[in-house]
Amino acid sequence: MNSVDISNLALSHLGDTATVASIDPPDQSIQAQLCARFYPQARNTMLEMASWSFATRRVSLALYQNNPSTTWLYCYAVPGDMINAIAVIAADAGDDYSQSFYPPVQFPYPQGTTMPPGLSVYVPQPYSQERSPDGKTELILTNVENAVLRYISYATDTTQYSWLFTQALSYLLASMLAGPLIKGAEGAQLGAQMLSFFKAWSADAEAGDANQRKIVVIQSVPWIARR
Repeated sequence: MNSVDISNLALSHLGDTATVASIDPPDQSIQAQLCARFYPQARNTMLEMASWSFATRRVSLALYQNNPSTTWLYCYAVPGDMINAIAVIAADAGDDYSQSFYPPVQFPYPQGTTMPPGLSVYVPQPYSQERSPDGKTELILTNVENAVLRYISYATDTTQYSWLFTQALSYLLASMLAGPLIKGAEGAQLGAQMLSFFKAWSADAEAGDANQRKIVVIQSVPWIARR
């Protein structure tokens, strides 16, 4: 399904028999113009709600030259297509969640911490998201050198969406369209009904997406490992 198909599916949930031909740019119908306005909002809202596998990306972060922090060692600019950050990891991490250390590795924080061979630590590292002092650039501050970011992107390619995600998105869009298309109390009531359907479908979509990954975290906390 493409964005037009999803828009027409949303309209069908409302009992609207109109068939939208295009939303980018919109055709002359009021339905197309409303879908053009609300479809990006519905899509981005859904993308922001969970760590969807199809929208997950990773990138080596680019250093931001003027680090505004005195407490974080490194400052990076975030990718332009990022909706949510998931984790900051080291470039040489064995996987995204835990990393075995052989030979022993010296950690700068806390001072003097050394991990013995064969033990593991939790890989995602502390970070902070902030804006540059002029407010123009979104930054990630961390103590990780050559940091890699896992994040949720603005995934606009609908062919990557799962069927459950598509269904949930159509109901969320329908909830936004109900009021403008169906005025008064009837529109408000139908919008609330569409929103309840969306919540059920989105829960199923998140559960289905979670089944696409298997994570085994092996963790040794540094202060325990040194005992």
